[in-house]
Formats: sequence, structure tokens, C-alpha cells
Amino acid sequence: MKLSVIIVNYKVCYFVEQCVVSVQKATRDIDCEIFVVDNHSSDGSVDYLKKRFGSEINLIECNHNGGFAKANNIAIRQSTGEYVLLLNPDTFVGEDSLKQVLTFMDEHPKAGGVGVKMYNADGTVARESRRGLPTPYVSFLKMLGFTKRYYMSHLSWDEPGKIDVISGACFMLRREALNKIGLLDEDFFMYGEDIDLSYRLQKGGYENWYVPARIVHYKGESTQKTSSRYVHVFYQAMLIFFRKHYGHLSFLVTLPIKFAIYFRAFIALVMMFYWRMQKYLGFYHRIEDPIFVFNGKQDMRNACKEIFKRKGLTYEEVSSGKRNICIVYDTDTISYEDIINFSITNAGCVLGTYNSKSCLIITPKEVIK
Repeated sequence: MKLSVIIVNYKVCYFVEQCVVSVQKATRDIDCEIFVVDNHSSDGSVDYLKKRFGSEINLIECNHNGGFAKANNIAIRQSTGEYVLLLNPDTFVGEDSLKQVLTFMDEHPKAGGVGVKMYNADGTVARESRRGLPTPYVSFLKMLGFTKRYYMSHLSWDEPGKIDVISGACFMLRREALNKIGLLDEDFFMYGEDIDLSYRLQKGGYENWYVPARIVHYKGESTQKTSSRYVHVFYQAMLIFFRKHYGHLSFLVTLPIKFAIYFRAFIALVMMFYWRMQKYLGFYHRIEDPIFVFNGKQDMRNACKEIFKRKGLTYEEVSSGKRNICIVYDTDTISYEDIINFSITNAGCVLGTYNSKSCLIITPKEVIK
């Protein structure tokens, strides 16, 4: 087996469906197996994915939600691929992206892990596609808002380059490297496990690389980032990584970093409370729904119009150039690679997709059905 793709689901089965379909298109000429690990979803995800894909995927049904790292490890142990791809459910890949990464890894045997060029749903490049190691100094700068070094801004976006940290949203791994350094650290429930794994790859004598193969990452559809739970998990992960790898340093070094982490977590909670109070008291600006434009064949446009009439949503036949536009692309007739191209060309417009098998319109904010 050449490649094992692992996708962890938690109550986002429609995003998983799109992700799996894009992987299937990208691996038509690759010996590949796809694992979907359901982290004890309570929304009918397992039944939906079984009905949609059947034996096309290896579906693992966890009895408990043990976190992102543990779910990936369960599938890694069952997988057999020479390479392992950890892929977020709220992503889709271009048809040529995985071949590009596999070719690079075949040609660079020291590459233990590879990350890709991720695009946000508005057509802009996601800075977290490549990151520097969060040493105490770099971490302190980032906490203060100086992020140039952390995001390795000196590197070209269009050429491969060595990086320190690969994003867990799309993390290609060499199995030989995993066998040597071990699997994901399950102390990380969510967030931080990709930084820890990247660092251990480097300590194990491997290189981490960025390759400009392209994917779209909707970002955070599996997590409610406005919740106190998110703040706790995110900043707890930062503390776990810091204690694990830098806990031996002098108290004078560790104290400012720990203070900065706790301070940022406190500010995040305060801002969350502030916005909730504004909303509760009515002192907030109403966010307007986007105007939708459909890009596809007439059958697709007619189907989308029927959905929108039923939902009372607004659409236009042709984009008027107004702001707050969402362009919905027909994945039956437009390749994912072309959708990424169109999204880049129309940067600033939100990307949506429609699939006739599911009859769903997927956007970063919601699934319309």
C-alpha cells in the first residue's frame, strides 16, 4: 500500500463526505486506503457515512471521544501505507496535490513529514501552512503579536522549502519515521500535537518540508472557537508542549512564557464574554447573510435555486461585484483543482460547493440542505 489517508470526524459528516470524495479523485492512480475515525458523534454521522461510502472507506466507530491525537493513532495502527496522511475533515484537496507530495517524498528520503499550501475559504493563503518552532523566544514574540518569524515569512510560497512545523490539517508522514519516533502524543486532546510531532521528527534526524501542493481548509468546522472549551483546550496544548520540551529551562526563562500563555487565555475569555454580553444586550452589528452566486451547469443552478427558495435565501444569476459574495461551485462538473483556481482569482469571495449526490451546499459557516 502506497498511501493511507486518515480523517477524524466529530459531528461534521457532510464536510467529511466532501473531503473523502476529493481524496478519491486525487488517488485514482494511487494504491490508497482511506480511514475515517468517528469520535463518538451524536448526530448520525456514522450511519450517514456508512450509507454514503460503504466499503469504500474504513470506518472506525469510537465509543468515546479521546481527542484528535488518539483517534489518528487508532487508524495509524490499523493502516498499512508506506506514507500516512493526516487530513482535517473540513478540507478538500486538488486532484494533483497528493501525487505532488508523494513524488517529493519519494525523491527526498530524509523528509519525514511534508505540509502543503493551504488556502482559506476566501481564496487567501493560510499562514499556518508553514511555521517555525515555538522556542521560548519565538513563542514570546508571538504572544506579543510579532509573528513574522513564527510563520517563516522569508520563504517563497511557490517553491519547496524546509520548515519546522507542519500543520495537522494536512500532514504527510513517512511510516518509517513514525516507527522510529512514535505516534502522536495523546496528552494533546486537540491542537499542539502537530507541533510536537514535527519537533520529534527533527529530533529523530528527519526533515520537515513545505511543498506548494494546494488544498482548501475551511478552518475549525469541528470546533466551536467561540466557546470557553476551545480556549481551555487550545492554551492547555501550548502549556503541555512548553512543559514537555522546555520545562528544564531556567525559571527566569519559563516564567515569562507561562505568564504570556495564561494572559492570552485570559484576554480571549474576556473578549468572548464581552461579545456575548453585547449580543445579549443588543449592542452589536447584525452580520448580513452573503449573496450567493452559482457556478455550474443549468441542472446544478436549478437545484440550488430550489433549495434557496425553500430556505428564503438570496442569490444572483451573475455576480454584481458587491461585497459579501459566496460563489457556489458544482463539484460534479468542475474539478477541485479548478475550484481552487477560481477561488484564488475571486479572492475575497467566500467559497461554497454543491454535490448532486448529497444535494448539499457547503460553505465555511453552514451546510444548506
